Amino acid sequence: MHFERSSGILLHPTSLPGRYGIGDLGDAAYQFIDFLVESHQLAWQILPLGPTGYGDSPYQSFSAFAGNPMLISPDSLVKDGYLPASAVAKVPDFDDSRVEFGRVIPYKTDLLKQAWAHYQANGTKKQQASFNQFCADNQSWLDDYGLFMALKEYHADIAGGVWNEWPKDIAQRQPKAINSWGEKLADRVALSKFMQFLFYEQWLALRRYANERSIRIIGDAPIFVAYDSVDVWANPELFYLNPDGSATVIAGVPPDYFSETGQRWGNPLYRWQKMAENGYAWWTARLQAVFKQVDIVRLDHFRGFDAYWEIPGTEPTAVKGRWVKGPGIPFFEAMREKLGQLPIIAEDLGVITPAVTELRDSFDFPGMKILQFAFGGEQNSAFLPHKFGSNCVVYTGTHDNETTVGWYQNASDEERDHVRRYLGVNGFDIAWSLIRAALASVADTAIIPLQDCMKLDNSARMNFPGKTGGFWQWRFTPELLTEEIGQRLGELSKLYDRIPADHTGVSKVEEIDPEAP
Repeated sequence: MHFERSSGILLHPTSLPGRYGIGDLGDAAYQFIDFLVESHQLAWQILPLGPTGYGDSPYQSFSAFAGNPMLISPDSLVKDGYLPASAVAKVPDFDDSRVEFGRVIPYKTDLLKQAWAHYQANGTKKQQASFNQFCADNQSWLDDYGLFMALKEYHADIAGGVWNEWPKDIAQRQPKAINSWGEKLADRVALSKFMQFLFYEQWLALRRYANERSIRIIGDAPIFVAYDSVDVWANPELFYLNPDGSATVIAGVPPDYFSETGQRWGNPLYRWQKMAENGYAWWTARLQAVFKQVDIVRLDHFRGFDAYWEIPGTEPTAVKGRWVKGPGIPFFEAMREKLGQLPIIAEDLGVITPAVTELRDSFDFPGMKILQFAFGGEQNSAFLPHKFGSNCVVYTGTHDNETTVGWYQNASDEERDHVRRYLGVNGFDIAWSLIRAALASVADTAIIPLQDCMKLDNSARMNFPGKTGGFWQWRFTPELLTEEIGQRLGELSKLYDRIPADHTGVSKVEEIDPEAP
Protein backbone atom coordinates (compact mmCIF):
# COMPACT_ATOMS: atom_id res chain seq x y z
CA MET A 1 0.00 0.00 0.00
CA HIS A 2 1.12 3.56 -0.64
CA PHE A 3 1.69 5.81 2.37
CA GLU A 4 1.04 9.53 2.44
CA ARG A 5 4.06 11.71 1.70
CA SER A 6 5.79 12.23 5.04
CA SER A 7 9.03 11.97 6.96
CA GLY A 8 10.14 10.71 10.33
CA ILE A 9 12.98 9.66 12.61
CA LEU A 10 14.58 6.29 13.31
CA LEU A 11 15.33 5.88 17.02
CA HIS A 12 14.96 2.85 19.24
CA PRO A 13 13.50 3.64 22.69
CA THR A 14 16.61 2.24 24.41
CA SER A 15 18.51 5.23 22.95
CA LEU A 16 16.39 7.81 24.77
CA PRO A 17 17.98 9.75 27.65
CA GLY A 18 17.21 9.13 31.31
CA ARG A 19 18.80 8.25 34.63
CA TYR A 20 18.15 4.49 34.66
CA GLY A 21 20.91 3.44 32.27
CA ILE A 22 18.63 2.69 29.32
CA GLY A 23 15.97 4.64 27.45
CA ASP A 24 12.44 3.81 28.57
CA LEU A 25 8.77 4.66 28.02
CA GLY A 26 8.67 7.54 30.47
CA ASP A 27 8.88 11.31 30.15
CA ALA A 28 11.75 11.31 27.63
CA ALA A 29 9.67 9.22 25.19
CA TYR A 30 6.76 11.65 25.42
CA GLN A 31 9.13 14.58 24.99
CA PHE A 32 10.55 12.93 21.88
CA ILE A 33 7.07 12.66 20.41
CA ASP A 34 6.55 16.34 21.19
CA PHE A 35 9.79 17.05 19.33
CA LEU A 36 8.52 15.10 16.31
CA VAL A 37 5.29 17.09 16.29
CA GLU A 38 7.05 20.44 16.61
CA SER A 39 9.45 19.55 13.76
CA HIS A 40 6.58 18.41 11.50
CA GLN A 41 7.57 14.75 11.46
CA LEU A 42 4.84 12.15 11.04
CA ALA A 43 6.62 8.88 11.83
CA TRP A 44 8.72 7.35 14.57
CA GLN A 45 10.51 4.19 13.44
CA ILE A 46 11.77 1.78 16.09
CA LEU A 47 13.45 -1.63 16.21
CA PRO A 48 11.75 -4.81 17.50
CA LEU A 49 10.31 -4.32 21.01
CA GLY A 50 10.77 -7.88 22.31
CA PRO A 51 12.82 -8.97 25.35
CA THR A 52 16.40 -9.27 24.19
CA GLY A 53 18.50 -12.38 24.48
CA TYR A 54 21.94 -13.21 23.13
CA GLY A 55 24.12 -10.18 22.44
CA ASP A 56 21.36 -7.80 23.59
CA SER A 57 20.09 -7.67 20.02
CA PRO A 58 16.43 -6.77 19.54
CA TYR A 59 16.53 -9.20 16.61
CA GLN A 60 17.23 -12.13 18.96
CA SER A 61 14.26 -12.05 21.29
CA PHE A 62 12.91 -14.56 23.80
CA SER A 63 9.43 -14.00 22.35
CA ALA A 64 7.79 -12.67 19.19
CA PHE A 65 4.81 -11.52 21.26
CA ALA A 66 6.25 -10.11 24.50
CA GLY A 67 7.67 -6.66 25.18
CA ASN A 68 11.06 -5.82 26.65
CA PRO A 69 10.70 -5.24 30.43
CA MET A 70 13.86 -3.13 30.35
CA LEU A 71 11.81 -0.43 28.56
CA ILE A 72 9.41 -0.07 31.50
CA SER A 73 9.76 3.38 33.07
CA PRO A 74 10.44 3.33 36.83
CA ASP A 75 9.27 6.93 37.12
CA SER A 76 5.94 5.97 35.55
CA LEU A 77 5.66 3.05 37.97
CA VAL A 78 5.99 5.50 40.84
CA LYS A 79 3.41 7.86 39.30
CA ASP A 80 0.98 4.99 38.73
CA GLY A 81 1.37 3.59 42.25
CA TYR A 82 3.27 0.41 41.39
CA LEU A 83 6.47 1.49 43.18
CA PRO A 84 7.14 3.66 46.22
CA ALA A 85 9.20 6.77 45.50
CA SER A 86 11.86 5.49 47.89
CA ALA A 87 12.65 2.65 45.44
CA VAL A 88 14.17 5.13 42.95
CA ALA A 89 15.58 7.67 45.35
CA LYS A 90 19.10 6.40 44.75
CA VAL A 91 20.06 5.27 41.25
CA PRO A 92 23.49 3.88 40.23
CA ASP A 93 25.77 6.17 38.26
CA PHE A 94 25.02 4.73 34.81
CA ASP A 95 26.69 5.88 31.59
CA ASP A 96 24.51 8.54 29.93
CA SER A 97 25.71 7.78 26.40
CA ARG A 98 25.83 3.94 26.42
CA VAL A 99 23.58 1.18 27.67
CA GLU A 100 25.63 -0.92 30.07
CA PHE A 101 23.44 -4.01 29.73
CA GLY A 102 25.45 -6.00 32.26
CA ARG A 103 24.62 -3.43 34.96
CA VAL A 104 21.22 -2.25 33.77
CA ILE A 105 19.47 -5.62 33.45
CA PRO A 106 19.98 -6.80 37.07
CA TYR A 107 19.19 -3.33 38.44
CA LYS A 108 15.93 -2.90 36.54
CA THR A 109 14.93 -6.53 37.12
CA ASP A 110 15.25 -5.92 40.85
CA LEU A 111 13.10 -2.79 40.55
CA LEU A 112 10.43 -4.77 38.73
CA LYS A 113 10.50 -7.44 41.43
CA GLN A 114 9.98 -4.67 43.99
CA ALA A 115 7.04 -3.42 41.91
CA TRP A 116 5.54 -6.93 41.93
CA ALA A 117 5.88 -7.20 45.71
CA HIS A 118 4.41 -3.71 46.14
CA TYR A 119 1.48 -4.61 43.88
CA GLN A 120 0.81 -7.84 45.79
CA ALA A 121 0.69 -5.91 49.04
CA ASN A 122 -0.94 -2.67 47.90
CA GLY A 123 -2.53 -3.18 44.48
CA THR A 124 -5.85 -1.38 44.09
CA LYS A 125 -8.97 -3.15 42.87
CA LYS A 126 -8.66 -1.27 39.59
CA GLN A 127 -5.04 -2.36 39.12
CA GLN A 128 -5.91 -5.95 39.98
CA ALA A 129 -8.82 -5.95 37.55
CA SER A 130 -6.62 -4.51 34.80
CA PHE A 131 -3.90 -7.09 35.39
CA ASN A 132 -6.37 -9.98 35.45
CA GLN A 133 -8.01 -8.75 32.25
CA PHE A 134 -4.60 -8.45 30.56
CA CYS A 135 -3.76 -12.04 31.51
CA ALA A 136 -7.09 -13.27 30.17
CA ASP A 137 -6.82 -11.32 26.91
CA ASN A 138 -3.29 -12.56 26.21
CA GLN A 139 -3.48 -16.09 27.57
CA SER A 140 -2.72 -17.64 24.16
CA TRP A 141 0.93 -16.55 24.40
CA LEU A 142 1.35 -15.21 27.94
CA ASP A 143 1.02 -18.49 29.84
CA ASP A 144 3.80 -20.13 27.81
CA TYR A 145 5.95 -17.01 28.02
CA GLY A 146 5.62 -16.73 31.79
CA LEU A 147 6.61 -20.36 32.32
CA PHE A 148 9.42 -20.17 29.78
CA MET A 149 11.06 -17.17 31.47
CA ALA A 150 10.65 -18.76 34.90
CA LEU A 151 12.29 -21.95 33.65
CA LYS A 152 15.15 -20.02 32.04
CA GLU A 153 15.88 -18.27 35.32
CA TYR A 154 15.67 -21.52 37.30
CA HIS A 155 18.05 -23.32 34.91
CA ALA A 156 20.34 -20.34 34.29
CA ASP A 157 23.40 -22.31 35.40
CA ILE A 158 22.77 -24.99 32.78
CA ALA A 159 24.09 -23.81 29.39
CA GLY A 160 22.79 -20.34 30.11
CA GLY A 161 19.26 -21.65 30.51
CA VAL A 162 18.77 -22.60 26.83
CA TRP A 163 15.57 -24.64 26.73
CA ASN A 164 16.87 -27.83 25.08
CA GLU A 165 19.32 -28.24 27.99
CA TRP A 166 16.51 -28.38 30.57
CA PRO A 167 15.36 -31.74 31.98
CA LYS A 168 13.92 -33.81 29.16
CA ASP A 169 10.35 -33.85 30.42
CA ILE A 170 9.95 -30.08 30.49
CA ALA A 171 12.13 -29.48 27.41
CA GLN A 172 9.66 -31.69 25.55
CA ARG A 173 6.67 -30.05 27.27
CA GLN A 174 5.24 -33.24 28.72
CA PRO A 175 1.87 -32.34 30.32
CA LYS A 176 2.79 -33.57 33.81
CA ALA A 177 6.00 -31.55 33.70
CA ILE A 178 4.16 -28.42 32.54
CA ASN A 179 1.78 -28.73 35.50
CA SER A 180 4.43 -29.53 38.12
CA TRP A 181 6.88 -26.84 37.01
CA GLY A 182 4.03 -24.35 36.72
CA GLU A 183 3.11 -24.97 40.36
CA LYS A 184 6.72 -24.94 41.54
CA LEU A 185 7.54 -21.65 39.80
CA ALA A 186 4.11 -20.05 40.14
CA ASP A 187 5.32 -16.77 41.65
CA ARG A 188 8.05 -16.30 39.07
CA VAL A 189 5.56 -17.07 36.29
CA ALA A 190 3.24 -14.43 37.70
CA LEU A 191 6.11 -11.95 37.87
CA SER A 192 6.83 -12.39 34.15
CA LYS A 193 3.15 -11.84 33.36
CA PHE A 194 3.12 -8.75 35.56
CA MET A 195 6.15 -7.33 33.73
CA GLN A 196 4.31 -7.80 30.43
CA PHE A 197 1.25 -6.10 31.85
CA LEU A 198 3.35 -3.09 32.88
CA PHE A 199 5.13 -2.97 29.51
CA TYR A 200 1.93 -3.04 27.48
CA GLU A 201 0.20 -0.56 29.78
CA GLN A 202 3.05 1.93 29.26
CA TRP A 203 3.69 1.21 25.56
CA LEU A 204 0.05 1.40 24.47
CA ALA A 205 -0.38 4.67 26.38
CA LEU A 206 2.66 6.06 24.57
CA ARG A 207 1.37 4.86 21.21
CA ARG A 208 -1.98 6.54 21.86
CA TYR A 209 -0.19 9.76 22.71
CA ALA A 210 1.71 9.55 19.41
CA ASN A 211 -1.34 8.67 17.31
CA GLU A 212 -3.40 11.49 18.83
CA ARG A 213 -0.70 13.83 17.51
CA SER A 214 -0.65 12.28 14.01
CA ILE A 215 2.56 10.35 14.66
CA ARG A 216 2.58 6.82 13.26
CA ILE A 217 4.81 4.20 14.86
CA ILE A 218 6.78 2.09 12.37
CA GLY A 219 7.76 -1.19 13.99
CA ASP A 220 10.03 -4.02 12.93
CA ALA A 221 9.36 -7.76 12.69
CA PRO A 222 12.27 -10.12 11.99
CA ILE A 223 11.26 -12.90 9.62
CA PHE A 224 12.88 -15.53 11.86
CA VAL A 225 12.70 -16.06 15.62
CA ALA A 226 15.54 -16.88 17.98
CA TYR A 227 16.25 -20.52 18.74
CA ASP A 228 16.26 -19.83 22.48
CA SER A 229 12.73 -18.49 22.50
CA VAL A 230 9.35 -19.49 23.80
CA ASP A 231 8.17 -19.50 20.18
CA VAL A 232 10.35 -22.51 19.37
CA TRP A 233 9.92 -24.27 22.73
CA ALA A 234 6.13 -23.97 22.65
CA ASN A 235 5.73 -24.79 18.93
CA PRO A 236 8.45 -27.34 18.05
CA GLU A 237 6.29 -28.86 15.31
CA LEU A 238 6.56 -25.60 13.33
CA PHE A 239 10.38 -25.73 13.09
CA TYR A 240 13.00 -28.12 11.71
CA LEU A 241 14.35 -29.67 14.91
CA ASN A 242 16.22 -32.85 15.75
CA PRO A 243 14.90 -35.31 18.36
CA ASP A 244 17.13 -33.67 21.00
CA GLY A 245 15.58 -30.28 20.22
CA SER A 246 18.58 -28.86 18.36
CA ALA A 247 18.01 -27.16 15.02
CA THR A 248 18.28 -29.40 11.97
CA VAL A 249 18.80 -26.46 9.63
CA ILE A 250 19.30 -22.78 10.37
CA ALA A 251 19.04 -19.40 8.66
CA GLY A 252 21.70 -17.08 7.28
CA VAL A 253 22.95 -15.58 4.05
CA PRO A 254 25.53 -17.02 1.66
CA PRO A 255 29.05 -15.70 1.07
CA ASP A 256 29.19 -12.40 -0.79
CA TYR A 257 31.41 -9.41 -1.45
CA PHE A 258 31.29 -8.43 2.20
CA SER A 259 31.92 -11.85 3.80
CA GLU A 260 33.79 -14.86 2.44
CA THR A 261 31.94 -17.18 4.82
CA GLY A 262 28.52 -15.52 4.68
CA GLN A 263 26.46 -14.90 7.80
CA ARG A 264 25.38 -17.79 10.02
CA TRP A 265 22.44 -16.34 11.95
CA GLY A 266 21.52 -19.56 13.75
CA ASN A 267 17.74 -19.05 13.72
CA PRO A 268 15.77 -22.28 13.22
CA LEU A 269 13.84 -22.48 9.97
CA TYR A 270 10.08 -22.78 9.67
CA ARG A 271 8.20 -25.79 8.39
CA TRP A 272 6.25 -23.59 6.02
CA GLN A 273 4.14 -26.46 4.69
CA LYS A 274 3.10 -27.35 8.23
CA MET A 275 2.19 -23.72 8.85
CA ALA A 276 0.15 -23.59 5.64
CA GLU A 277 -1.90 -26.61 6.75
CA ASN A 278 -3.49 -24.65 9.59
CA GLY A 279 -3.83 -21.40 7.67
CA TYR A 280 -0.62 -19.87 9.06
CA ALA A 281 -2.27 -19.55 12.47
CA TRP A 282 0.98 -18.76 14.31
CA TRP A 283 1.94 -16.04 11.82
CA THR A 284 -1.56 -14.60 11.94
CA ALA A 285 -1.33 -14.30 15.72
CA ARG A 286 2.17 -12.86 15.47
CA LEU A 287 1.22 -10.12 13.03
CA GLN A 288 -1.90 -9.33 15.05
CA ALA A 289 0.34 -8.85 18.08
CA VAL A 290 2.80 -6.58 16.30
CA PHE A 291 0.01 -4.49 14.78
CA LYS A 292 -1.28 -4.04 18.31
CA GLN A 293 2.07 -2.44 19.12
CA VAL A 294 2.62 -0.34 15.99
CA ASP A 295 0.90 1.21 12.97
CA ILE A 296 3.22 0.03 10.19
CA VAL A 297 5.51 -3.01 10.17
CA ARG A 298 8.89 -3.29 8.48
CA LEU A 299 9.35 -6.97 7.58
CA ASP A 300 13.03 -7.71 8.02
CA HIS A 301 14.72 -9.98 5.42
CA PHE A 302 11.71 -9.82 3.14
CA ARG A 303 13.47 -11.83 0.47
CA GLY A 304 13.23 -14.87 2.77
CA PHE A 305 9.50 -15.07 2.05
CA ASP A 306 10.43 -15.84 -1.56
CA ALA A 307 13.55 -17.94 -0.94
CA TYR A 308 15.88 -18.34 2.04
CA TRP A 309 19.39 -19.69 2.59
CA GLU A 310 19.25 -23.02 4.45
CA ILE A 311 22.38 -24.05 6.36
CA PRO A 312 22.87 -27.44 8.07
CA GLY A 313 22.69 -26.88 11.81
CA THR A 314 26.12 -28.45 12.37
CA GLU A 315 27.94 -26.15 9.95
CA PRO A 316 30.18 -23.52 11.59
CA THR A 317 29.74 -21.01 8.73
CA ALA A 318 27.19 -20.15 6.05
CA VAL A 319 29.34 -21.44 3.17
CA LYS A 320 27.54 -24.77 2.83
CA GLY A 321 23.88 -24.16 2.20
CA ARG A 322 21.17 -23.99 -0.41
CA TRP A 323 18.35 -21.73 -1.51
CA VAL A 324 14.94 -23.06 -0.51
CA LYS A 325 11.63 -21.73 -1.78
CA GLY A 326 9.67 -19.70 0.78
CA PRO A 327 5.88 -19.41 1.20
CA GLY A 328 5.59 -16.61 -1.36
CA ILE A 329 2.34 -15.11 -2.61
CA PRO A 330 -0.04 -17.62 -0.90
CA PHE A 331 1.30 -16.56 2.51
CA PHE A 332 0.56 -12.88 2.03
CA GLU A 333 -2.80 -13.69 0.45
CA ALA A 334 -3.68 -15.62 3.61
CA MET A 335 -2.49 -12.76 5.83
CA ARG A 336 -4.51 -10.23 3.84
CA GLU A 337 -7.60 -12.42 4.03
CA LYS A 338 -7.28 -12.79 7.81
CA LEU A 339 -5.96 -9.34 8.75
CA GLY A 340 -7.25 -7.05 6.01
CA GLN A 341 -5.05 -4.25 4.73
CA LEU A 342 -1.34 -4.90 5.33
CA PRO A 343 0.61 -1.72 6.13
CA ILE A 344 3.99 -3.37 5.55
CA ILE A 345 7.40 -2.09 4.47
CA ALA A 346 9.50 -4.74 2.71
CA GLU A 347 13.14 -4.76 3.77
CA ASP A 348 14.35 -5.66 0.28
CA LEU A 349 18.06 -4.89 0.64
CA GLY A 350 20.89 -7.08 -0.59
CA VAL A 351 20.86 -9.20 -3.75
CA ILE A 352 17.23 -9.08 -4.84
CA THR A 353 15.94 -11.38 -7.57
CA PRO A 354 13.08 -10.62 -9.98
CA ALA A 355 10.95 -13.08 -7.99
CA VAL A 356 11.43 -11.04 -4.80
CA THR A 357 10.49 -7.85 -6.67
CA GLU A 358 7.40 -9.57 -8.06
CA LEU A 359 6.37 -10.71 -4.56
CA ARG A 360 6.82 -7.21 -3.15
CA ASP A 361 4.98 -5.52 -6.01
CA SER A 362 2.12 -8.04 -6.03
CA PHE A 363 1.00 -6.55 -2.72
CA ASP A 364 2.15 -3.01 -3.41
CA PHE A 365 4.54 -3.10 -0.44
CA PRO A 366 7.01 -0.18 -0.43
CA GLY A 367 10.64 -1.25 -0.51
CA MET A 368 13.68 0.48 1.00
CA LYS A 369 16.27 2.82 -0.52
CA ILE A 370 19.51 3.61 1.34
CA LEU A 371 21.32 6.74 0.13
CA GLN A 372 24.68 5.58 1.48
CA PHE A 373 24.46 2.68 -1.00
CA ALA A 374 23.96 5.01 -3.97
CA PHE A 375 27.47 6.33 -4.45
CA GLY A 376 30.73 4.88 -5.62
CA GLY A 377 31.55 2.42 -8.36
CA GLU A 378 28.05 1.96 -9.76
CA GLN A 379 27.26 5.33 -11.31
CA ASN A 380 23.61 4.48 -12.03
CA SER A 381 22.79 2.70 -8.80
CA ALA A 382 19.12 1.94 -8.11
CA PHE A 383 19.60 3.78 -4.81
CA LEU A 384 20.19 7.12 -6.51
CA PRO A 385 17.13 9.35 -6.02
CA HIS A 386 16.51 9.85 -9.73
CA LYS A 387 16.31 6.08 -10.21
CA PHE A 388 13.57 5.12 -7.78
CA GLY A 389 9.81 5.55 -7.78
CA SER A 390 7.51 6.93 -5.14
CA ASN A 391 6.32 3.73 -3.45
CA CYS A 392 9.35 3.29 -1.24
CA VAL A 393 10.90 4.42 2.02
CA VAL A 394 14.19 6.29 1.68
CA TYR A 395 16.81 6.41 4.43
CA THR A 396 20.17 8.11 4.68
CA GLY A 397 21.20 4.91 6.50
CA THR A 398 19.69 2.38 8.88
CA HIS A 399 20.59 0.95 12.28
CA ASP A 400 22.88 -1.53 10.48
CA ASN A 401 24.87 1.17 8.65
CA GLU A 402 27.54 3.59 9.66
CA THR A 403 26.29 7.03 10.55
CA THR A 404 26.39 9.28 7.50
CA VAL A 405 29.31 11.27 8.93
CA GLY A 406 31.17 8.03 9.69
CA TRP A 407 30.37 6.66 6.25
CA TYR A 408 31.68 9.77 4.53
CA GLN A 409 34.84 9.77 6.63
CA ASN A 410 35.52 6.15 5.63
CA ALA A 411 34.39 6.43 2.00
CA SER A 412 36.83 6.20 -0.88
CA ASP A 413 37.86 9.30 -2.79
CA GLU A 414 35.68 8.09 -5.66
CA GLU A 415 32.61 7.79 -3.42
CA ARG A 416 33.14 11.20 -1.84
CA ASP A 417 33.63 12.78 -5.26
CA HIS A 418 30.49 11.10 -6.58
CA VAL A 419 28.27 12.25 -3.71
CA ARG A 420 29.59 15.82 -3.88
CA ARG A 421 29.01 16.07 -7.63
CA TYR A 422 25.60 14.39 -7.50
CA LEU A 423 24.27 16.57 -4.67
CA GLY A 424 26.11 19.71 -5.71
CA VAL A 425 27.72 20.18 -2.28
CA ASN A 426 31.22 20.55 -0.91
CA GLY A 427 30.84 17.84 1.73
CA PHE A 428 31.10 20.30 4.63
CA ASP A 429 27.73 19.27 6.08
CA ILE A 430 27.37 15.83 4.55
CA ALA A 431 24.76 14.46 6.98
CA TRP A 432 22.32 17.26 6.26
CA SER A 433 23.12 17.13 2.55
CA LEU A 434 21.88 13.51 2.50
CA ILE A 435 18.94 14.39 4.75
CA ARG A 436 17.92 17.08 2.25
CA ALA A 437 18.30 14.60 -0.65
CA ALA A 438 16.10 12.08 1.15
CA LEU A 439 13.38 14.59 1.95
CA ALA A 440 13.51 16.07 -1.56
CA SER A 441 13.18 12.68 -3.24
CA VAL A 442 9.97 11.27 -4.70
CA ALA A 443 9.88 8.53 -2.05
CA ASP A 444 6.56 8.61 -0.22
CA THR A 445 8.31 8.21 3.12
CA ALA A 446 11.69 9.51 4.26
CA ILE A 447 13.18 8.23 7.52
CA ILE A 448 16.32 9.73 9.08
CA PRO A 449 18.34 8.12 11.89
CA LEU A 450 18.56 10.62 14.74
CA GLN A 451 22.36 10.25 14.75
CA ASP A 452 22.45 11.84 11.29
CA CYS A 453 20.33 14.78 12.43
CA MET A 454 22.91 15.27 15.19
CA LYS A 455 25.83 14.90 12.72
CA LEU A 456 27.46 12.18 14.85
CA ASP A 457 30.31 9.94 13.74
CA ASN A 458 30.58 6.17 14.08
CA SER A 459 30.94 6.35 17.84
CA ALA A 460 27.13 6.58 17.66
CA ARG A 461 26.70 3.56 15.37
CA MET A 462 23.92 1.24 16.58
CA ASN A 463 24.89 -2.09 15.01
CA PHE A 464 27.40 -3.84 12.76
CA PRO A 465 25.83 -6.87 10.99
CA GLY A 466 27.59 -10.14 11.66
CA LYS A 467 29.43 -8.86 14.74
CA THR A 468 28.50 -9.29 18.39
CA GLY A 469 29.46 -7.41 21.51
CA GLY A 470 29.48 -3.66 21.99
CA PHE A 471 26.46 -2.87 19.82
CA TRP A 472 22.85 -1.76 20.42
CA GLN A 473 24.21 0.54 23.12
CA TRP A 474 24.06 4.11 21.78
CA ARG A 475 22.05 6.70 23.71
CA PHE A 476 21.74 10.43 23.23
CA THR A 477 21.94 13.01 25.96
CA PRO A 478 19.31 15.78 26.08
CA GLU A 479 21.55 18.63 24.93
CA LEU A 480 22.17 16.85 21.59
CA LEU A 481 18.53 17.21 20.55
CA THR A 482 18.70 20.92 19.82
CA GLU A 483 16.02 23.36 18.75
CA GLU A 484 18.01 23.95 15.56
CA ILE A 485 17.57 20.29 14.55
CA GLY A 486 13.81 20.60 14.92
CA GLN A 487 13.76 23.81 12.94
CA ARG A 488 15.82 22.39 10.09
CA LEU A 489 13.68 19.25 9.89
CA GLY A 490 10.54 21.36 9.94
CA GLU A 491 11.78 23.68 7.19
CA LEU A 492 12.83 20.84 4.90
CA SER A 493 9.61 18.91 5.52
CA LYS A 494 7.65 22.02 4.63
CA LEU A 495 9.84 22.82 1.63
CA TYR A 496 9.49 19.33 0.15
CA ASP A 497 5.76 18.93 0.80
CA ARG A 498 5.95 16.32 3.55
CA ILE A 499 3.44 18.11 5.80
CA PRO A 500 -0.30 17.52 5.26
CA ALA A 501 -2.48 20.60 5.21
CA ASP A 502 -4.26 19.64 8.44
CA HIS A 503 -1.10 18.87 10.44
CA THR A 504 -1.22 20.59 13.84
CA GLY A 505 2.49 20.58 14.67
CA VAL A 506 3.94 23.82 15.96
CA SER A 507 7.21 24.77 14.32
CA LYS A 508 9.44 27.81 14.15
CA VAL A 509 10.46 27.02 10.60
CA GLU A 510 10.27 30.67 9.57
CA GLU A 511 13.15 31.51 11.88
CA ILE A 512 15.82 29.45 10.14
CA ASP A 513 17.75 29.87 6.96
CA PRO A 514 17.36 26.60 4.98
CA GLU A 515 20.81 27.11 3.47
CA ALA A 516 22.53 27.41 6.84
CA PRO A 517 25.18 24.70 7.45
